[in-house]
Amino acid sequence: MIKLFDNGAYLINGKELIESHTDVEKEIKQKYGIEAISKEEAAKNTIAYSILEAHNTSGNMDQLKIKFDAMASHDITYVGIIQTARASGLTEFPLPYVLTNCHNSLCAVGGTINEDDHMFGLSAAKKYGGIYVPAHQAVIHQYMREMMSGCGRMLLGSDSHTRYGALGTMAIGEGGGELAKQLLNKTYDINRPGVVAVYLTGKPQIGIGPQDVALSIIGEVFKNGYVKNKVMEFVGDGIKNLNVEYRNGIDVMTTETTCLSSIWATDEKVEEYLEMHGRKEAYKKLEPGQVTYYDGAIIVDLSKVKPMIAMPFHPSNTYTIEELNANLEDILAKVEKEAAASFASNKVTFTLRDKIENGKLLVQQAFIGGCAGGTYDNICDAADILRGHSIGSGEFALSIYPSSQPTFMSLVKNGAVADLMAAGATMRTAFCGPCFGAGDVPSNNGLSIRHATRNFPNREGSKPSDGQISGVALMDARSIAATALNGGILTAATEIDLNFTKPKYFFDKAIYDTRCYDGVGKADKDVELKFGPNITDWPKMSHLTDDLLIKVVAEIHDEVTTTDELIPSGETSSYRSNPLRLAEFTLSRRVPDYVGHAKEVQQAEVARLQGEDPTKVLDEVKVAFEQIKALPGYANIDPKATGIGSTIYANKPGDGSAREQAASCQKVLGGWANIAREYATKRYRSNLINWGMVPFTLDGDLPFTNGDYIFIPGIRAAVKDKVSEIKAYVLGDHMKEFTLTLKDLTDDERAIILAGCLINYYKA
Repeated sequence: MIKLFDNGAYLINGKELIESHTDVEKEIKQKYGIEAISKEEAAKNTIAYSILEAHNTSGNMDQLKIKFDAMASHDITYVGIIQTARASGLTEFPLPYVLTNCHNSLCAVGGTINEDDHMFGLSAAKKYGGIYVPAHQAVIHQYMREMMSGCGRMLLGSDSHTRYGALGTMAIGEGGGELAKQLLNKTYDINRPGVVAVYLTGKPQIGIGPQDVALSIIGEVFKNGYVKNKVMEFVGDGIKNLNVEYRNGIDVMTTETTCLSSIWATDEKVEEYLEMHGRKEAYKKLEPGQVTYYDGAIIVDLSKVKPMIAMPFHPSNTYTIEELNANLEDILAKVEKEAAASFASNKVTFTLRDKIENGKLLVQQAFIGGCAGGTYDNICDAADILRGHSIGSGEFALSIYPSSQPTFMSLVKNGAVADLMAAGATMRTAFCGPCFGAGDVPSNNGLSIRHATRNFPNREGSKPSDGQISGVALMDARSIAATALNGGILTAATEIDLNFTKPKYFFDKAIYDTRCYDGVGKADKDVELKFGPNITDWPKMSHLTDDLLIKVVAEIHDEVTTTDELIPSGETSSYRSNPLRLAEFTLSRRVPDYVGHAKEVQQAEVARLQGEDPTKVLDEVKVAFEQIKALPGYANIDPKATGIGSTIYANKPGDGSAREQAASCQKVLGGWANIAREYATKRYRSNLINWGMVPFTLDGDLPFTNGDYIFIPGIRAAVKDKVSEIKAYVLGDHMKEFTLTLKDLTDDERAIILAGCLINYYKA
């Protein structure tokens, strides 16, 4: 089903992959009559290289400085981005910037604050010249597919699932700081990424959907980091067997592999899609060169893909539904054991084996929607399965969220909505809430199956710190509908004898013309921004001092720590426009005492910045400086000139969402750094840097524990002078010296850390 090459690979004429080996150039010449071409030259024949080259402004293809064609944010990110850019001198959006309202669109938590954000967004679109998409019109990625994609373009979004590769568009999801840079006419700076071929061959069986293909790939490449921070380039003869909606469904899930971006070879089906959406001129054929070198290759035989399920609590925790049903007791016990270890500090119990009835797994809830599940084809196929049947009147419930109003309109006209409603499913408007815990939260200890993007802990909205826990398993819409047909008993779509009707899709742009504001090129500087009481400016942040004293206030040894754990989603998203209020939720569902400990240390830093002696504020800080003075050369260290704050340790933090608040909330609470074995994603590491936090890595045994103070002398000089190995000391009765590493920082990133944050950097 899935095969990974151990080495790089050459793609010949877009058709045949040859794994790299010593005499590969000779083999290519003998077999195809093609003269030898170096690996370096062949690597320039990827689709990704050509797009990156067209958008690079540095003149150096190894160190890229990218300018994007357009950007997008939703209503829990755009306020902070615009506020950051305003503080740094924004006068007008220099590129098309789409502000959608698909996350806090219910306006259900916190009184007026959600709609206040929306009014801020509309006023900003008018003042600075942007595009405003009102609530319930479209989820962010569906709007960008329909209205902003184009072959050879590059788009940037403040959401991790910013992926439009199936439409020939290289798209990247990043934290808000990177979007603020683009608004200030700066660049996205990154070393040229590796490119991995994803060679699709064969044709999916009836009943196999895009989520099945996506989960199959994720299960093979996430844990081994095969595509981490690389571009996944989809090629192969199997592409022609997939329509564009199917391709989109696979593509959006590439985020869960931790790749940087994705791109697909394009064909007449993409041309038809763009023409249907009124943008035929946005099409051009994209394909790799005659001889193309890739840094790796993934072969996917679509004909062998089976119905898949990703069990709690990660999209890579994959099984075939057939395998799960054949080994229910063992697999469910394994998931329970993993959950018990993860939630040990929360004192909650998550069980799955209690859901086995007569040897079958009974689920309590289902959801199809968002950027992954809410597409036209997914919902039409679900309607075909449920037409004339009932989901029953028991616990099991099914909700469906079409990804945009044009999608919803076409589903209404073709009768699919009526069929689904008659079967007992509830239809909702375009909304991302269930994907991040702000809607359709399951009951305590419930199990929900979802055609959505993620199933991280708490992602469905439960609160383990309050004794609540439920779980999500990811599945394709077709198997979800089959399960609904069976009253909630887990069922693969391939078990049903059915031919799908595949009704034609008709896109109606008039829906957007009626409700969306398009101010591109029409900035009106006289418009006043509309501020609600929850929209506040970022607090002032100090520059990096010569030396640092930091306290470890959270120590996390999970294999991976997600951004949802660093700053929970759900109702906390309503406070994203208020940095101080939001910071109160930092790590609340993973390390409940983090905020209190961080704020305690922060008292010393606040005193220092006010010109007071921090050693008089906190006794443990006084003790720490006494220990520092015992070190050779530091007898005269000045506490008033030394940055004092907190840090967290995690093995691999930052998987998942692009949300910059995972880092900024730590900074607001006095965080100076993160220490990790490695960072799960480039975007989380970038978020740390943009908020002036030092992204240390650490090899070997952990020399400190939670509650320890760490002294890092000469940190400012080390950052400035590009020193990669930095001496540090664990303070205590027996002081211990150890080494932190700080590598692969660009000159701009170093300058941002030295300035204390991106806002300070641009002000200077």
